This record gives sequence, C-alpha cells and structure tokens, in this order.
Amino acid sequence: MAEFPTTARVVIIGGGVVGVSSLYHLAKLGWTDCVLLEKNELTAGSTWHAAGNCPSFSTSWAVMNMQRYSLELYKDLAEEVDYPMNYHVTGSVRLAHGKNRMMEFERACSMGNYQGLNLEMMDLATIKERYPFIETHDLAGGLYDPDDGDIDPAQLTQALAKGARDMGARIERFCPATGVSRENGEWIVHTAKGDIRCEKVVNAAGYYAQRVGEWFKPYGGRTVPMATMSHQYFLTDDIPELKEWSQAHGHKVPLLRDVDSSYYLRQDKYGLNLGPYERNCKGHWMQPDDPMPDDFSFQLYPDDMERLEWYIEDAMARVPMLGTAGVSRVINGPIPYAPDGLPLIGPMPGVPNAFEACVFTFGITQGGGAGKVLAEWITQGQTEWDMWATDPRRYTDYTDQDYANQKAMEVYGHEYAMHFPHHTWPAGRDKKLSPVHDRIIALGGQMGPYNGWERANWFAQPGDDVSEEATQTWDRNGPWVPRIREECEAVRDHVGVLDLPGFSRFSLSGVGAAEWLRGRITGGLPKVGRMNLAYFADDRGRVLTEMSCLRHGDDDFTLITAASAQWHDFDVLRPARDAGLTLADHTRDYSTLIVTGPQSRSLFEGLQAQADLSAPWLSHQSAEVAGAQCTLVRVSFAGELGWEIHAANADIPAIYEAVIIAGAKPFGMWALNSLRMEKGYRAWKGDLSTDYTLLQGGLDRFVKLDKPQDFPGKAALQNEHQQGVSKRFVTMVVEAGDQDAPYMSTLWHNDEVVGETTSGDWGYRVNKSIAFGMLRADLAVPGTEVYVDIFGTKCRAVVQADQPLWDPENERLRA
Repeated sequence: MAEFPTTARVVIIGGGVVGVSSLYHLAKLGWTDCVLLEKNELTAGSTWHAAGNCPSFSTSWAVMNMQRYSLELYKDLAEEVDYPMNYHVTGSVRLAHGKNRMMEFERACSMGNYQGLNLEMMDLATIKERYPFIETHDLAGGLYDPDDGDIDPAQLTQALAKGARDMGARIERFCPATGVSRENGEWIVHTAKGDIRCEKVVNAAGYYAQRVGEWFKPYGGRTVPMATMSHQYFLTDDIPELKEWSQAHGHKVPLLRDVDSSYYLRQDKYGLNLGPYERNCKGHWMQPDDPMPDDFSFQLYPDDMERLEWYIEDAMARVPMLGTAGVSRVINGPIPYAPDGLPLIGPMPGVPNAFEACVFTFGITQGGGAGKVLAEWITQGQTEWDMWATDPRRYTDYTDQDYANQKAMEVYGHEYAMHFPHHTWPAGRDKKLSPVHDRIIALGGQMGPYNGWERANWFAQPGDDVSEEATQTWDRNGPWVPRIREECEAVRDHVGVLDLPGFSRFSLSGVGAAEWLRGRITGGLPKVGRMNLAYFADDRGRVLTEMSCLRHGDDDFTLITAASAQWHDFDVLRPARDAGLTLADHTRDYSTLIVTGPQSRSLFEGLQAQADLSAPWLSHQSAEVAGAQCTLVRVSFAGELGWEIHAANADIPAIYEAVIIAGAKPFGMWALNSLRMEKGYRAWKGDLSTDYTLLQGGLDRFVKLDKPQDFPGKAALQNEHQQGVSKRFVTMVVEAGDQDAPYMSTLWHNDEVVGETTSGDWGYRVNKSIAFGMLRADLAVPGTEVYVDIFGTKCRAVVQADQPLWDPENERLRA
C-alpha cells in the first residue's frame, strides 16, 4: 500500500461527486499531484441518496453551460475510464400550466439551442405522444429536453475517481480532515493519518461545508452561507402497464416535471420515482435542539410522507397509473442549499489559495461542469465561461445564518419558480439599511435588495397596487410604469434624487499607488481632482471589472464599484497590500445620493452649498451641503447634469431631507436602469463580464495599448486589435411588444443566430424599447436590421450609431 502523502499541489476536502469531479478535472489539466480526502467512503454525503436526475434546463446562462458540459462528459465517461455506469438518457417533458410558464420555456429553449442543445417547445398532442399516460386537459404546453435523464450517482462518482486515479491523482478514504493551518505561504491540512502540506485547498464538503469553512476564519474567511434541507422522494412497486409499454418500446418514458405543481416523476425500473419540492418544506440542523451530527454518512432522516400529500394527489391526477402502485421505498435525505439555490464554486472569499466547490443542490447534473470550472479557477485563475452566478464572492457580510435559513426554505419551496423581472423575493430582507431607509419607506419606496442593501426600485403613490401578485409577470406594464415614467421625466425636466446605499468603496494610497494601478488597469489615471473609469482585464483581455477612480493626490485614490462587486473587487485590489500599499474597504462607512437633472445646480445654489458648482464634468471636490461635510462628484449615471453626494452615514439624513424640501423628486433603481440604457452605460456582470473582451465591449477608448506598463490582458488585446474582433457591443432599438429583451435573448439575421442581448429595458425619455447586445462584427454597423427573440417572438431591431440615444453629444451632462 502506498505511503500516506505528505505534500500535494492541491488538497480537496470531500469525496462526493463534486470533489471527485474536481480531482478528475485537475488531473486532466496536468495537475496530477493532488489529493482528495474523504471521511468515510466516497459518496457518503448527499451523493449516495441523490435521485440522479440530469437536466440541462436552466434560465441561468452560466448554470446551463455547466450542466450542458456535464451531460456531454457523462455520455462518454464510462468508455473513457473503462467503468460501467447506469446512465439512461430518456429525454424529459416539462409541463406548463399557463402562458407565463410557456414564455419561460421559450426563453430557456432559445438559450439552450444557442448553446447547442436541442430543446423543443411542445403542444398538448406532442406531450401525449411522448408521454401516453398523462392527463393534459388543463395544460398550456410543454418543453422537451432530449438530453435529460438519470444516472447512478455512486457509479458516476466511482467512474470519475477511477479516471482521476488512472492519471495519478490520490484519493484517501476513511481519512477525515480535522483542520487547517498556514505556514510560509502554504496550507497544512491536518488529518488523523498525518499532515499534508499543499499550495491550494478546496472545501468540497457538501452539507459539512460550513463546518470546514470555520477552519479558514483565522486566515480571513467567513461563515459559509448555507442551510440543509430535507428532500424526500419515494419509489413505487412495479406498475404492469408501465412495464408492458417499456418492453414494447424498448426504452423508458421520459422524465416528467410538473414545475407549476412542483415535482418530478421519473421511471425507475418498471415503477415510478416521485420527488416533490413542497412549500411546507423542512430544514434540518437549523435549531439548537436539532444539532448536526459529527457523522451522518450513508444515513437518512425518518420518513415524513404527510408533508407530501397534496403533491402525491396532484401527481396521481396527472399520471393516474401512479395511484395503482404501492410505495416500495422512501428516501429522505439532507441536501445543502445556498441562499439563491446555486452552488459556491470559486475563490474562497478573503482567503489566499483556498477555493470552494460546495453547497450543491443539484450536484449530480452540475458535478461534471463544476469540476471543470473549479479546475480552471485553480490552475488558470479564470474560467472559460463567466461564472459570477456561482462565485462565492457574490455574497458578502449580510448572509448570517438567519438569512441563509430563511432563503433556503424559500428557494426549496419555490424550486421551480419563475424569476420575473419586477418580482422581489420577500425572505431574508432588511439586512443592510440606508441611513434614510425609514424616510424612503414613508415616501412610498418599493424596495429591493442589492448585495443585502435595501434600495427603492420605484416609489408608489396611494392606491397603487403594490402586491406581490402584481409583479408576477414577464410584461413591462404594471403599476410601476406610470411612476417610473414620472421619475424619469423629473430627472429629464427638473431634478431627482436617488438614495444609493452600499456602493463598494475602497481607498488605495501609499508611495507607488499610482504606478501600481497603471500596471493593473487597461487605460490611464485621472489627474488630481478628477475621476475616470478604470477597467481591469483578465489575461485574455476580458472584462474583469470596472471601477470609478477618484484621485485625491499623486498616490491617493478612492475606487468605487457596484454594490454586488464588493468582495470580488476587493480581491482584485488585494495584491496592492503585498506591494506595501494601504488598502481599506469603507463600504459601510459612507453612503451616496445621486442628485441629477437640469435644475440640480439651481437646487444646490438654493441650499447655499459650499462648493464650486461650475467645476467641470468628471471632477470631484470636498464640499458642504445642508451643513454637512461631503464629497461632490460631478457625474451622473442618469445622463443629466448632476452630482453624486458621498457622505458619512450620519450626515446623509440631513442632506437628503434638505434636497427633498428643495424640490427633488425621489426616484428608484428601475428608473435609473432605464436612464442608463438611454446613455449606453454598461452594467457590471450583464454587459461587462468575462464572457467578453474590452474591445468586443466597445471600450477601446479605455485601452492604452501603447502605454509602457504590461497590464493583465495587454498581449491578448494587442493580438485582438490586430486580428479584429469577432463580435461587437451594439445598442439596438427594438419593436418590442409587451416585454423588453431579457438577458441572453438571441439575435437573428437571415434565419441565423448572430449574437445575444446583454440588457433590455424601456427608455422613457426616448419612448422606445432598448436592447444592448453582442453582435457579429460585420453586422455591428448602424442601420443593420436584426431580430430579437423575446420569449419566442422575433421582434425587429435596428442597430444604432455608437453613441447615446439620449443627448448623444453629452451636452446636458456638461451643462
């Protein structure tokens, strides 16, 4: 028997399908000196009792990519590693009870087919043809996924393990990790069998991920945001009718998902497997009287079938033969949930050379893609696809256990929910509040969370419908529309004020800070007293992030970014500390008001603001407004004359009240989104992501290829500049119907997909539906006609000139 390894490049903690897939993919990339530790036998956690369903369906572009890759991998894995597996590709029928669900299917179908999947919309006759045992009288239609099916989770894990071992990677079973320490820039992973010194470590501990995560707190870590839910499914005895059909046709019936009723129904041998996601769900290990055991390997919770009664009855009405068979076995096991139901894959927040691949709710169908993504993070520091949807840094300091528990219950109970553009989920709210939160509520603010910060989306008037039901629509129109129009018109004609707590705010200073930044950003730095946009690229020249850069002195900067980017962008700047510079996060210390509109200068004059109100666009200054010290920044994301007021939290209420009394109309985030699109301003992780290079994004003016500093991505951008871009950012005016273009709607030209949208909204100043997108370069010229697939309807769109639709010369901004 080989000696216990004392060194490795990477140690993976956890031997479920995701940990083993990560080991396999590291070995595929040539990193074979890696060790996986499992406290029991492989698959002892959630993997062994998983149902093993393998959908590719998702309405997240990143997650769909990941699942698509998994299914492609599984198709040939048994042959590749010479390990037999039960993998049944049966296809699946996903049912829709109404129009809204059919629209969601149309959107997913378009996205999937763009990725190379063969998703297909179904009418009732086709559903009955594919699944003859179903009642369809009350359905609207369905979606067919030919690649869906089920796989044996244990066999899949063992196949990946064999492949990893064959390439030279190590797996240590019955070897629990007991802790970690750090020495001389390396990790030491402690086990009962001895210590392993390694460069990098991965938390792939499944529902134990939070316990493992606590080991990293002394090194900058945080409590892993997760909770554990009880998922219950049951298997029936054989059903003669099903057996006869299967033998006659030589295959199983497709996997059935009634997503509006919230369950899946799958053939298992000649019986059925019913798995509901019930609203009256149950979490485990959430209360002091229900502690998590030290070892729950290969164990289940007691049966709790009463909880499933409604779902069983609904399923029996849908597929009557389900009611003819007895229950042969009940599985009730733990499944981890992150607050949004998506896993944590990527850098561990705040901790050097540590990664997470954990909290997988659908670990079987995502395991293959997750291993690929995690291996890319570890070996290359970047991923093929933009994976912000699963990046652990998408959560920050508001995700306490109360939040994680509330959201897990909400997400589980709405596992198949549609995510409407104007709907805000109610659980886990009010975690971070603006200094004027109560005032905003009193003014009618309808709130939404932004990295945990509550901001007004729009301001309702007495009598407006502010019910949750009103927001459950894909349509643009709702009670918010007249209010958003009024807010936009106030900004256009007079002056508006937006309360904007939670901007990510970092100070960077010290001798050499300017030169350090020049070596990181693609463009130049502003002069002292001025500001500009600074872009950070990855090694491929793709957009890593965008920051507003305010320069106070030669080597003294404030960098401001999106609320959601706080931990991500702090990681981008963190190497400055290694260079001996001072870097601090002041996000919680200050807040921001945007005061904008043609009368904003008059408003400040009326308040006798102690400031130079003639200072030019893109300048900043120390000032006094309503008796409070602040920084006035001459910039407006709304595209009108205006200022951002940055002040200490304690001073914001007095300033806000003075601005309101002086006549500014409160406006919300939905108005701001409309206003920014009319100006062509890009949004982070929509229009600006690592799926696109800066040159594709039309950000050429922020790229200085002739500067001496060898910034990340410079060589790639130089090469792209010489070769020419393959696709280009465009603004389009769309002849839309009741809906504006959602993210990742396909663009068509001559019956061919030629690009995708990145943002869509209604422009209230130009009275048009606007879409941003990435279009094949030869078509990215003004006047080109394309068609946007909006929920299955192809809407004509015209490419606009490369300038803002509103105030193209920026005269109003500079006034």
